[in-house]
Amino acid sequence: MTSTTKYIFVTGGVTSSLGKGIIAASLAKLLQAQGYRVTIQKLDPYINVDPGTLNPYEHGECYVTEDGAETDLDLGHYERFLNVPTSQANNVTTGRIYQSVIQKERRGEFLGKTVQVVPHITDEIKHRVQLLGKSGNYDIVITEIGGTVGDIESLPYIEAVRQLRWDLGANNGIVIHLTLVPFLSAAGELKTKPTQHSVKTLMESGIQADVLVCRTEHNLPKELRRKLALFCNVTEEAVIQSIDASTIYDVPNLMLEQGLDKVVLEKLALKSITPDITGWNKFVERHKNPKSEVTIGLIGKYVELQDSYKSILEAFIHAGAENEVKVKIESIHSEYINNDNVKLKLEHLDGVLVAPGFGERGIEGKIDAVKYVREHNIPFLGICLGMQMAVIEYSRNVLGLKNANSTEMDANTANPVIDLMEAQKSVTDKGGTMRLGAWACELKKKSAVHDIYKTDTIKERHRHRYEFNGNYKAQLENAGMIATGLNPDTGLVEIIEIPAHPWFVGVQYHPEYKSTVANPHPLFVAFVKAALDHKKNSKGVSMAQN
Repeated sequence: MTSTTKYIFVTGGVTSSLGKGIIAASLAKLLQAQGYRVTIQKLDPYINVDPGTLNPYEHGECYVTEDGAETDLDLGHYERFLNVPTSQANNVTTGRIYQSVIQKERRGEFLGKTVQVVPHITDEIKHRVQLLGKSGNYDIVITEIGGTVGDIESLPYIEAVRQLRWDLGANNGIVIHLTLVPFLSAAGELKTKPTQHSVKTLMESGIQADVLVCRTEHNLPKELRRKLALFCNVTEEAVIQSIDASTIYDVPNLMLEQGLDKVVLEKLALKSITPDITGWNKFVERHKNPKSEVTIGLIGKYVELQDSYKSILEAFIHAGAENEVKVKIESIHSEYINNDNVKLKLEHLDGVLVAPGFGERGIEGKIDAVKYVREHNIPFLGICLGMQMAVIEYSRNVLGLKNANSTEMDANTANPVIDLMEAQKSVTDKGGTMRLGAWACELKKKSAVHDIYKTDTIKERHRHRYEFNGNYKAQLENAGMIATGLNPDTGLVEIIEIPAHPWFVGVQYHPEYKSTVANPHPLFVAFVKAALDHKKNSKGVSMAQN
């Protein structure tokens, strides 16, 4: 533990999508494994207050923290790597910065001064950056700055970092610059010029990078590293290679081999020891060497963009490793499922997950999928909207309420088995106003979920406006769909099951948000096991028939 909080800033150059979040999380993992208390925050340069109102096609999934912040999906990587919850303070956007400054101006807090980017906006950024450090809970705060240097949107953040390095003093703040060293196949060589220009752009803003992390498809030879060190004003050992990996979970080991943690701690004047990542490596070993394989259908509305379901996909990796199973995900667009083709699309699957989402597009396809897996005993997990589709399907096809629906899809439905939450009926602003964050849920004894969680009460993260309509609870339970999880304060139904089905669970919350490498989510672990059992049983039945 350190007496003064140290700060690491991670910037990017040349191009986006180089993996700043994964590098930040991997470095944090190595520092954590040496006994340091570490957290990571993300500064996003867009003007939205948070990503809660962004289309998943635009920005991937919206990740939700325990305290109800709608945040960037990189915070999911931070939690999955570190197994430490993030919060409102871990994600800051330009929209939030400007909103805060303008509110202060309206209250007269600037005493009639002209409000400017420097110093008022940069002061607010510096304040937000240091919130976690000043909490006393962390030795090291890693701050990832979204976008790339030279972007007009990122300039206030870069300027705030420049100021902070002076404010913090020597050895208390360093900058890691992630850049690209492309391989030109026509020339047959790696090129350093993009990195040189990127570092030059950073220096024009008054910031000298302390460490270069170079994304590359090929190993960087010693003479190339020497060249980068010479032209970019860094030491040779501070030129770190980040070669393409088969899985993001390899990156901590790759960074350890490159000595990133050692270089960083030396520059921060902190003690370095060999990190203990034994548990991590056991997970990687199981992930890379599965004993069997299952195929699970992921049915959603945004399957063309995998980042839309990032936390779900990662939760399957964690649960697969726990079961020593490779989980092969088959993405199926719900808009193209109908009663005529549902058998062809689903019959070969070992399990089906119906994903969360909003709006009516693709809804009937999800309902057709739920009907098929329910009638054919295929393991089913419905998350948020997926759980609601299960309730609608059962109401229509078992209870005989042919027009059952959600008021989200049909405001005038005669049987609103899913309805707008009472607390949402007066809401007009869409940003940050859903039921968000961790809420308690009491589990019914002798239910599947009680056996899975092995406890009476759980807390899971939510992000929704619509809910199971309690007026239909008795009807549905009499027909075989049981509410096995209830919020203790409101009585809201959080979990439904069909006990007569081999494995059929729908949850109103998002279990994927809490799955980490160290603690795979029990619901996903049980679902993958159910899929494996279904595969084995189906194989046995098939052989018996032959």
